[in-house]
Amino acid sequence: MNVSVFEILMLLCFACSWPVSIAKALKTKVVIGKSPIFMGIIIVGYLFGIIHKLLYSNDCVVYLYLFNLLIVSFDLFLYFKYIGQNRRDLKSSQ
Repeated sequence: MNVSVFEILMLLCFACSWPVSIAKALKTKVVIGKSPIFMGIIIVGYLFGIIHKLLYSNDCVVYLYLFNLLIVSFDLFLYFKYIGQNRRDLKSSQ
């Protein structure tokens, strides 16, 4: 098993940053300014990381990829949950 400390640290940094975005969305219910395309690309990147781990380097780091995939997916879910109301609020305030 060839576990990369730097890969683990990278994934842990990402795992710490996404909950901040999620907490802000849950608290304010404002998601305008977030990019669903960006989050989708990140999700696809994590999927590729998981596939690589499963095929070529099956180790415990796959769980960090999976955790990150889940939290970004939850952030994307929140985007779609709140964006309609955000747009209506923006339109009514103009």
